[in-house]
Amino acid sequence: MNVSADVSLRRSASSMAVCPVLSVQPTRALVDEKFQIVVRNLHPKQEVTVHALHHSDDKDYWEAFGHYISDENGTVTVMEDASRGGTYTGTEPMGLLWSLRPIPGSRHGLRMRKKSVLSPMVVNISVYKGHMNQGFSEEAALATVVTERWYLAPGVQRVDIREQGVKGTLFIPPGPGLFPAVLDMWGGGGGLVEYRAALLASHGFVALALEYLSATEERTFDIETGYFETAYHILQSLPQVSSDRVAVLGLSFGASVTLTLAAYSKTAKPRCCVCISGSHVHPVNKPLFEVFQQMNKNLDKARIDENNHVIWRNIILPIPTEPDLKVDVGKIKCPLLVVIAQDDQNWPTVECTEDMEQIMERSGNRHLLTVLSYPDAGHLIEPPYTPHIRFSNFITQHNKEKVLMLWGGQTKPHADAQEDAWEKILLFLQKHLYQDIPSAAKL
Repeated sequence: MNVSADVSLRRSASSMAVCPVLSVQPTRALVDEKFQIVVRNLHPKQEVTVHALHHSDDKDYWEAFGHYISDENGTVTVMEDASRGGTYTGTEPMGLLWSLRPIPGSRHGLRMRKKSVLSPMVVNISVYKGHMNQGFSEEAALATVVTERWYLAPGVQRVDIREQGVKGTLFIPPGPGLFPAVLDMWGGGGGLVEYRAALLASHGFVALALEYLSATEERTFDIETGYFETAYHILQSLPQVSSDRVAVLGLSFGASVTLTLAAYSKTAKPRCCVCISGSHVHPVNKPLFEVFQQMNKNLDKARIDENNHVIWRNIILPIPTEPDLKVDVGKIKCPLLVVIAQDDQNWPTVECTEDMEQIMERSGNRHLLTVLSYPDAGHLIEPPYTPHIRFSNFITQHNKEKVLMLWGGQTKPHADAQEDAWEKILLFLQKHLYQDIPSAAKL
């Protein structure tokens, strides 16, 4: 009886000794912060799969996973160990986020976007026995930790703006100020997109996410430069904002608006500007509907690949020589950071940037321009660890048609580009909005 009890105790102790322990630190963080994942109490040289699962605001499930082999101590340290397979390979501390993809059987053409910044991006990190590639929902995990990834830091205020015809959302950091500010604009997909502005505010900038195109209505806002100038002045006049420290940041078509403001506005004088995946080619001093009318005339230059993906990059090529068809960036008087991807299939950003460099060189303001160019990255350069989306559903502005738009890029290089670009964007903004010397950034 005693022998049997002793054996039972040893078996119990042995079972407890190999019960895996999963640690994720921190479990609550901003989306651009790294986390550390460690699995302990495995058998030496044990094969395991570390898996991430996220239920998006659009009610779709996204997953990522890496294959690991524990060391002689029965430990996997994701920050130091290499994944042998899965949705990413190699030593990738954040691969479980940037390689997220829709689970098998999901809707086609998905893009992950945070709709409500008032709630976190919840990610379940789990460990499974063996090297798995599918069927995670049918297997019991060895251990699971629930993590929260936030765009909105504690204390940041969110305020709806409906003033002087301007629509947007304002984000104000905690504290009395005065703060520098950023006018934040997305692209031709339209609608009000808040998450980048929320993250900017979490880093100490008052940020206004501006809506200027309709996402769903059968029309485009019939607005001219005055709309953006009004938004700029609303932001500039806030009591929490240092009025001479306002920047403008735009992605895709938002970059075109940014360049237009910087070059031509007599009342909005940004301290610096950031343009991501954008172009200076469009009719100048025209309301938006005329800009899109001009683009529509060139849609016959668009291509459709063998997967039925729409490729737009050719519709503004070759770069026009007519001065009324492109922004005269030679007139820009503030530091300008341009971020481009060399595999951008939506806009010819490499060609546009080369033309901008030539214009600015001839005008004597080339020293104000800093260019970040990323090989094998695609059009949608977002905050770091956002999943790479090579193509997705897109609603066109000219006729509200749903297409599969090809954005380009390869997952690993694109993820690296997002991480590097975001760090340098923040450094650029901090340099020119927090410091007193308005010189070009040396990145």
